[in-house]
Amino acid sequence: MSPEIKGEQWYALQVRSRWERSTATLLSGKGYETLLPTYKSKRRWSGRLKEVSAPLFPGYVFCSFDVFKRLPILVTPGVIAVVGRGRVPVPMEASEISAIQALVSSGLHAEPYPYLEVGQKVRIESDALRGVEGILIAFRGSRRIVVSVSLLRRSVALEIDRARVIPVRGTTLLDPPTSQSLLDGAIA
Repeated sequence: MSPEIKGEQWYALQVRSRWERSTATLLSGKGYETLLPTYKSKRRWSGRLKEVSAPLFPGYVFCSFDVFKRLPILVTPGVIAVVGRGRVPVPMEASEISAIQALVSSGLHAEPYPYLEVGQKVRIESDALRGVEGILIAFRGSRRIVVSVSLLRRSVALEIDRARVIPVRGTTLLDPPTSQSLLDGAIA
């Protein structure tokens, strides 16, 4: 029987740091369907490189359950909360869970990547433009972005690989400007 027919939906659970695997195991032992996507990472221990399996979403485990019967979930060791708005749990989009499951079953290499939003301040981290900051104004295709860079109090649109840009922590614009307004005027 599918989870939707039984009234169950997928939720993200916030869990204690480094408790992802044990919490997922405990929930599975209670009969819940869990999803803990992992990736292979190389870590240096005692001067040697060792390949380890690490959570793709550190601090989170996905679990399918009926939200009105969530007490057994909340009392599971390691679980901090069900992710939601305030105290109201919000289910995951079915398409997002399907995409994560497809990614896991594909066997392709995946790794965590900073979440980028249009209107967010970003920094270029490679090549001759290392350290230059700008505002992300658009995504182009699946691997390209356009960044607005402030130079001489003017804006310059630059297309650059997404992998070469990281978000600047603690800075987001409340009302992201349009790409045209960034190209027409100076950015303070």
